[in-house]
Amino acid sequence: MRTLIVDDEAPARERLKRLLADVEGVELVGEAADGLEAVQMIEDLGPDMVLLDIQMPGLDGFEVIEALEDPPPIIFVTAYDEYAIRAFEVNALDYLLKPFSRARLENAVQRAQAALDEEEAFAARLRPLLESLADQGRYLTRLAVCDRDRIRVLHADCVDWIGVEEEGAVVHVGDDAYPVHRTLAELASRLDPVTFFQAHRSVIVNLDRVQEVIPWFKGCHKLRLTTGAEVDLSRRRARALREILGW
Repeated sequence: MRTLIVDDEAPARERLKRLLADVEGVELVGEAADGLEAVQMIEDLGPDMVLLDIQMPGLDGFEVIEALEDPPPIIFVTAYDEYAIRAFEVNALDYLLKPFSRARLENAVQRAQAALDEEEAFAARLRPLLESLADQGRYLTRLAVCDRDRIRVLHADCVDWIGVEEEGAVVHVGDDAYPVHRTLAELASRLDPVTFFQAHRSVIVNLDRVQEVIPWFKGCHKLRLTTGAEVDLSRRRARALREILGW
């Protein structure tokens, strides 16, 4: 199994490499020191398995998974709290709680190999974990977007609006537009509703950027943003926005 190690602590990566050296059937193809580097390496290398830390700079482990269109088998390597560990037990392929033994690592790798042989849909398996995090009120504070041949991390409060184009959802920041590996429905459920509002079936706006509400045809409106951009506000969503803004 072609394996990638992702951990922001060099001693932790070295220990994993030493342990993996004794595990049969594992080939180390690389290591990443933060979440952003992890996303890029996963897309470039296409590993069979990723040993993924949770708390990292750039993007954390959850955000790495969410930034990927088709996540590979993930084994969490974490010192996270017990509540999160219970969630991993239910939804993730496996987890390793630091410190762990070589035998425990071997067991996790065997489970990954068995699941890979069964061609299990790992993205579908991880989805309940991400949904459970959303239910717990863990809103996205950062977004990983595509910027030509690299991945860029944007702070959510920098986003002006998000729209849908032919290729999917596109995040707008000033004059720049970045594709993102998420549906608009996913973004609507994961962004903080205090700041982000779905103005139309194909538009989410940052309410802090709304400068003017312009009457349009048949009860619809346009929203003019501080950037000068204008986006659609449907008649049904106009009623909801009226309650929020009190106009």
